Amino acid sequence: MRGGIIIVRLTSRRLNTGESYTMATTDLDVLLVGGGIMSATLAVLLHRLDPTLHICMVEQLEDVALESSDAMNNAGTGHAGYCELNYTPKAKNGDIQIRRALEINAAFEVSLQCWSTLVKEGILNAADFIQRVPHLSAVWGNEDGAFLRKRFELLQAHPLFAEMQWSDQLNILNDWMPLMMSGRQSAEKISATRVAHGSDVNFGALTRQLVAYLKTRPNFTLLTQSRVTKLKQQQSREHTSWQVRIQDMVSGHTQHYHANFVFLGAGGGALPLLQQSGIPEAHGYGGFPVSGQWLICNNEQLIRTHHAKVYSQAAVGAPPMSVPHLDTRMIQGKPALLFGPYAGFTTRFLKQGSRFDLAKSVKLKNIKSLLGAGRHNLDLTKYLIKEVFQSHEERMASLRVFLPDARSEDWQLAHAGQRVQIIKRCHQHWGKLEFGTEIVASADGSLAALLGASPGASVSVKAMLDVLQRCFGQKMQTQSWQDTLKYLIPSFDESLIDDKALLSRVRKNTLSTLNLG
Repeated sequence: MRGGIIIVRLTSRRLNTGESYTMATTDLDVLLVGGGIMSATLAVLLHRLDPTLHICMVEQLEDVALESSDAMNNAGTGHAGYCELNYTPKAKNGDIQIRRALEINAAFEVSLQCWSTLVKEGILNAADFIQRVPHLSAVWGNEDGAFLRKRFELLQAHPLFAEMQWSDQLNILNDWMPLMMSGRQSAEKISATRVAHGSDVNFGALTRQLVAYLKTRPNFTLLTQSRVTKLKQQQSREHTSWQVRIQDMVSGHTQHYHANFVFLGAGGGALPLLQQSGIPEAHGYGGFPVSGQWLICNNEQLIRTHHAKVYSQAAVGAPPMSVPHLDTRMIQGKPALLFGPYAGFTTRFLKQGSRFDLAKSVKLKNIKSLLGAGRHNLDLTKYLIKEVFQSHEERMASLRVFLPDARSEDWQLAHAGQRVQIIKRCHQHWGKLEFGTEIVASADGSLAALLGASPGASVSVKAMLDVLQRCFGQKMQTQSWQDTLKYLIPSFDESLIDDKALLSRVRKNTLSTLNLG
């Protein structure tokens, strides 16, 4: 095994001939499947809570953070609810619902606190993974303008969004988003909101920093180019554990492991393993794969002119992950300008997955959920098919809503990440399609899986705290674990939504530490 401390025990197995052989099995406390931001975050939290734990991370690709956590494959906004209009939907009576935006913003603040602590310790370098990039929402016309103004009034009244600004004045909008205002008719109605301390987060760079730290720890092992081929529950009087078979994809060699806790954080690859686990909590779950594409700017002058993440309204029938935005990002240490994403359909569950992923995920225990979700999402299917067959000029027409002067030769198409949206049981419609992030855990806490997409990486710390609470509940009540979590996350076990003074203290610290102020 590469790195780390391992415990190897010899297990006697009997062959069909009656002869026996001895197979080496590696004992682990924690096995993490997938080398993305979720697994890395959970590994760091568990290591800090109990440095004696033997932790192993398994990744199919040649390095960590090459799938959903990669800068090109992830939204990168640091989803905070500042600019994503789909987090503040209209109710049937016309009221704007802001609770989801408050929850996501508070969860993102939890991530910022944990990263800030690790920056102060020298474990993370803030400049390498997070940059200050204002978050804007922009809309056109009177109806959407009225919606945005009402949304602003509701959000800005809460301490979490107190710094939000709104304007429909051309001179201010020219200052906020000069590239987008160029070439517009003066009579065109446009309004926007802005939060200056928004951020761009390179979750690929962040993941690699976290894993680099873990690799210096004596009880951590990283297996790359390796995949789980078998996952089987093993029960005893004392507790439940898991027998796991892992294959080295280069040599073909297979190794057997015995893990007390397994976390499936492999993006679209989590669902097949969750189904293989056989836990009752997995019954009824399915997945709907959605791919994405970006238009990427190759004109350096345009890239320098725009410095913001500007979101607008999604097209009718579009999935929430396809909310159009003009996006400043740092990719491989350089500023980049992206527009999209343009949604598409594929049967792969991972960007480097198999065309048979979707077919293999269909089981007797989820077929009813899949049929129900499919029947009630025909508009989405039609939308995705239409998106797939768009020409470059049709994509440019969407961009020109944001940039009237956009030239086709300044933009080129690139493939973005792969997401698998959750399909789950619903008694009313058999099954329903959801666009959030969900944790599925066994009743005994020996296995947990993370399914879904947005807001995903941005709330990784909060999501992994939820995993700890559900799977390590008793230890979470101990004073040592409470103290460690309070050190890493000063607002731990308190509400940033309800405590204005606490929010003020922690936000002042994070903005200063991460250079976002």
